[in-house]
Amino acid sequence: MKKMGNKVALLALVLVLCYGLAMVVSFVEDEDWRGESEGREDRRREREREGREDDGRREREGEGRKDWRREGEGEEEDWRREREKREEWSTEEGFLLQNSKRVVKTDAGEMEVVRSFVGKIVDRPLHIGFITMEPKTLFIPQYLDSSLVIFIRRGEAKIGLIYEDELGERWLKTGDVYYIPAGSAFYLVNTAEGQKLHIICSIDPSEGLGVGTFQSFFIGGGTYPQSVLAGFEPETLSRAFNVSYAELRDLFGLKRGPIIYLNDSHSSSPWPKILQMKGHARLQHLKKLMDSHEEPAQKEEQTWSWRKLLNSMLGMETENQKRDDRGTSDKGNGKTPDSYNLYDRHPDFSNDYGWSVALDKHDYSPLKHSGIGIYLVNLTAGAMMAPHVNPTATEYGIVLRGSGTIQIVFPNGTNAMSSEIAEGDVFFVPRYFPFCQIASRSGPLEFFGFTTSAHRNRPQFLAGSNSLIRAMMGPELAASFGITLERLQDIDNAQPFGVILPPDTKTKRREEPLPPDTKTKRIGKMNMRGSQMSSRAFGNDMVMV
Repeated sequence: MKKMGNKVALLALVLVLCYGLAMVVSFVEDEDWRGESEGREDRRREREREGREDDGRREREGEGRKDWRREGEGEEEDWRREREKREEWSTEEGFLLQNSKRVVKTDAGEMEVVRSFVGKIVDRPLHIGFITMEPKTLFIPQYLDSSLVIFIRRGEAKIGLIYEDELGERWLKTGDVYYIPAGSAFYLVNTAEGQKLHIICSIDPSEGLGVGTFQSFFIGGGTYPQSVLAGFEPETLSRAFNVSYAELRDLFGLKRGPIIYLNDSHSSSPWPKILQMKGHARLQHLKKLMDSHEEPAQKEEQTWSWRKLLNSMLGMETENQKRDDRGTSDKGNGKTPDSYNLYDRHPDFSNDYGWSVALDKHDYSPLKHSGIGIYLVNLTAGAMMAPHVNPTATEYGIVLRGSGTIQIVFPNGTNAMSSEIAEGDVFFVPRYFPFCQIASRSGPLEFFGFTTSAHRNRPQFLAGSNSLIRAMMGPELAASFGITLERLQDIDNAQPFGVILPPDTKTKRREEPLPPDTKTKRIGKMNMRGSQMSSRAFGNDMVMV
């Protein structure tokens, strides 16, 4: 029995050990299974992540290949995005600039700015400004972060400009062009008794701060506009001008805006009266304010540059100058560049149907600093500026009088815009884009504008007696049109005029209508975001890579 009990105990022990071993094996297997399961899950998630990265990479590569194949469409997408970023560029008129903003408005005058289109097809944005001043008014002294080329549309003006540290004044008349560099202090005066002054100007933002369309820094001013001098601490200004705080207050009395009447008796600002005084009287009037006593030589050398600037603008002398035997110098004797009158210039081209003038740096040297050219065109009723291309610059145009039509063509030969234009309209034509202007039959069309190059402009005409067609006449050109050389010569010789073409009624003859598939329908308005401005407008076969 004892042996039997031992066997039973031994058997029980074996069973317990077996059970324990089985539990351990089961636990290990379970852990291994969970580990493998978690590993499989991790690997699955890794594969999914890699798959998504591969999909993204393939998508990007596909987009890259797509953009490579259809570069024109990619450019259009960039253009569309740039347009959408600017809510103001939601106009329906494609190449007519209609985004305008009034930046100055007083009872003495105003300034309105038409903003340029900004995109890849514009090699250099130029804003267009319109300044209107009532008789006997002043656009107060200031400097800008942008250069200006001003054109006197109507009226007479006096401009004062700091040039090479001296103030020079020039009297301008209708048709005059004048260049104002960025950072140069200036002022404008309408000198006429009973006539408004109308000025058109280009505003080049390439040197600007990028804050708004352009930024004015007013030298004169008070609470509106505020002079840049007012930003300094009173102690600083008192020391810089060597005057008391009470005397400083006289400088900051203007409250009527950037354009003011010169004879405004209600204005507390001294600027209008000061600028109308003659040199000696002005000197005596400001003697107490800005030069109340003689300064030591060493202090004179430390005099702040603002003092020198105001001395120049107001025609004042330093004590050292007074000790010279050359006498008192009058305000405005500085050697600023002369103006240039477009209406006094002999036309570069003229015939019975109109004339044109082009101004570049060779004609007016200040333009070489601006990098801007100027043109003026006058078309008689019904006349046409022949279809042409500007291969060197973008053109900005302003209609001065009359009405007509402008047509612009995409690089692939489809109509980009055909729109009526009238006095005051502003348009732009990108470099290389073919275009033409046509005067209405009711009267002449005159337009003026700026180009983004100061080099001599050599437009390439696509029709007329001086056209590319005539210059390239030969069997190769005829073959490209799919006609015989004799037929091409017959068509080309039908137009005896060049550059400015006569109205339809005066042409030598009219050919039969074009085939239906080559006609271009008139587009009164064009949506730059719509299907008209697609990659087809540039043509895939025109893109060279």
